This record gives sequence, C-alpha cells and structure tokens, in this order.
Amino acid sequence: MIDIENDFLRGTEAVLDVSQLQQEKGRGKQRSCTYSGYYVLTILKNDLERRLLAATKPSLPLEKAGEKPPKKLSISEPVTELRHVKIVENGEEMVDFLEACPRLLFARARFNYRRETVVRRSVAEGLCRAVDALPAGCRLAMIEGWRAPIIQQRMYRAIWLRFKERHPDWTDVMLKRVVNRFSAPMDVRVPPPHTTGGAIDVMLTDENGQELDHFSPFEPYDPRCAPFAAPGLSDTARRTRDILGEALGIGGLTNYPSEFWHWSFGDQGWAYRGGHPHALYAAITPPGWTPAPEDDVDAPLEFTTPEPETP
Repeated sequence: MIDIENDFLRGTEAVLDVSQLQQEKGRGKQRSCTYSGYYVLTILKNDLERRLLAATKPSLPLEKAGEKPPKKLSISEPVTELRHVKIVENGEEMVDFLEACPRLLFARARFNYRRETVVRRSVAEGLCRAVDALPAGCRLAMIEGWRAPIIQQRMYRAIWLRFKERHPDWTDVMLKRVVNRFSAPMDVRVPPPHTTGGAIDVMLTDENGQELDHFSPFEPYDPRCAPFAAPGLSDTARRTRDILGEALGIGGLTNYPSEFWHWSFGDQGWAYRGGHPHALYAAITPPGWTPAPEDDVDAPLEFTTPEPETP
C-alpha cells in the first residue's frame, strides 16, 4: 500500500520563491506555488517570464514597511484557517450547468449516488468561458457541482474508512488531517465547498468523451498525484493539467491546490487563496430539492470502482 504519511502528515507546502522561479527559467516547468502568502497558479505554457511577473507582482498589496509579512497559504486550506473568512451571501441563484453550457460533458461517477447538475450562475458562466478556451480535441467533463449535505457527510465517512483500512495504525488525529485534504468535513462556519454551489470537480476528455491522462505514471487513486503541482508526473499528464488550469483560469475559477480536479468561485476557499475580503456563497439547497430515497440513508457512500492495489 502507499505510504503517504511523509507527504500529508508533516504539513509540507508547495512553496516557490522568486529565486527558484528564476532558476527554472528556460526549463518549461509549470506548478502551483505560494509566494509571500499569495497563491499563484502557474498555468502558462512555457512562459516563465510571466510566471516571474505573477510572483513578483501579486494581485494583493504587498505588506507595508514595518508590518509582519502575510502568512503563507496552506495548500490544504484547513478548516481552522477558512473559519476566518467571512461569508457574505449574495443570493445568486442556482442553474443547471448542462443547460447553461451544452458543450459540457457529464463525467463518470466516482461514488454511487444521484448526482445533481446545478451550480451558481457565475460558476456556470465561468464554465462556458472555460469550454470556449479549450484547444481543439479537448472537452470539459463535469464530475459534480453542487452536493447535498447528506451526500457530503456520507462521502466523508467513505474516505475516512478507506484510509483507516489502508493505515490501521493511524490515530484519529492523523486520519483527520489526511482525510480533510480530500473531503471537507461538515462545519457550520465553513460549509463544504460543494454545498455552496460554488465548487466543481472536473476532468478533460477527448472528443469522444474518453478521459485524458491526468495521472501517469501514478494510478488514479494514488494520493501522491492529487495536488495540481504533484512532482513526478509524466509530460503528458502535466500538459493535460496545464490545459485544464489555463481554461478554468480564463473562466475565473481557482484551484484548490491539493486536488487538481477541484475548482471554485465564490466560496471560502476561493476567497482564501485569492485574498478576497469575503466569500460570496454560503451553503444552499436548490428550491424544491429532495434526496433520492436510496441516497437518504445513514451509511458511507460506495465507490463506483474498487481501489486498485498499489505497492
């Protein structure tokens, strides 16, 4: 089984400073980084000069002389930090993303439950812009947008049990730190991103709907390849992620750096990583929504496919 303790329990951060970026000039590398506490998603194709510009001229004002430098952002965006991000709900409605953007695909499910096809209107509009920005031969496939709290709770339990089975020696504290990177716990002050309608999970496919390579040489369930800037990716997987990031960036969405597939607009994570004064979306339930009877149970979700054994 995979030993990810060193990767996820020591709180390591994907941090680059300007000198590191300068040393990379000419190598054509792309990755996510934080610089002086400001998250920079480097999605530009072989354009290190613009990366340097983004790092040296962050969107937020630099600290004044005599003030303490801002705290570096955590790529895990822990609940303890997101609690400090105020939510000012703007009342934006939910829309069906497949109707708003017909060229979107609906990707295969990762868990067994009825998925909904709604997001906030601004997110749907951003998805349409992202689809327009994709190169020929690529399509954007939605895994999920809005997620009901009952599904979120069941998903969290499923992921908890998966890690506990793989690492029976881990304490609950260790499990919580790892699981919280891959599934948001229910929290009154920090609603899970998908429950706000502001978060999406997405993948790229070819014209026929076949998912492109986002993982190699890793297996899809290997947590080491989950971060957008995961080291060791093949050139093909790295390029796929860069195309995904560039398109979604044009759409105005930002990436949760611990999961390359998770993007958002308007939620607390978006505000945290972008330095916005507050989030725009609180938890929401679509008018008239009710859970599917088979989903309204108190049990962990089931994965659609078993996890492959890994060395």
